[in-house]
Amino acid sequence: MPDYTVARLNMVDGQIKPNRVTDGAVLDAFLEVPRELFVPKAMRGIAYVDEDIRIGGNRWLMEPMVLGRLIQESVIGPDDVVLDVGCGSGYSTAVIARLCNTVVAVESDAELAHQATQLLAQLGVDNAVLMEGPPAEGHRDQAPYQVIIVNGAVAEVPQALTEQLADGGRLAAVIRPGSGMGKATLFLRIGDTLSRRELFDAATPYLPGLEPRPAFQF
Repeated sequence: MPDYTVARLNMVDGQIKPNRVTDGAVLDAFLEVPRELFVPKAMRGIAYVDEDIRIGGNRWLMEPMVLGRLIQESVIGPDDVVLDVGCGSGYSTAVIARLCNTVVAVESDAELAHQATQLLAQLGVDNAVLMEGPPAEGHRDQAPYQVIIVNGAVAEVPQALTEQLADGGRLAAVIRPGSGMGKATLFLRIGDTLSRRELFDAATPYLPGLEPRPAFQF
């Protein structure tokens, strides 16, 4: 039987830390969450590889080094309410929940949403609520959010999400306007102004429905 505790430590030391993740609370969160539970059983042996893992259909568990850096750059505080967009099977939600007051997770795939709900309950995560719905719409009922994390690449950030950011709020996402490499990007809202800062390259798969639109052909 694989020693997942050792695999988790190797993931943090060999993947997440080298991508300039140094925040102790973030590193501890990744050490505490059993990533192997959030992938299909047949793939648990590769749950800690340094790549995105398909979890069903066209959905993926984001590469640990990318997720770790996005979370760190978002500077999640213990009193923050965080929106986790496209949470999939719930891994990112379980990690983020260890850093904030409340996580509102949004997932469009009913099967994955059900799986995430069960796994979060199994792990005793009691400060997260999962809502089923389109990721591009977020969840306005609990807005505004101090932090929004987007679990997958997007051609552009939907306006509905930026509108749900609190003043001073941060949104982290991988922006891929074309088929090439994307850019992990941090957005900051101050009043009505939204600034952005590119962080690093990332080949993260797209969230379904948020891919680039087909080019118009004459």
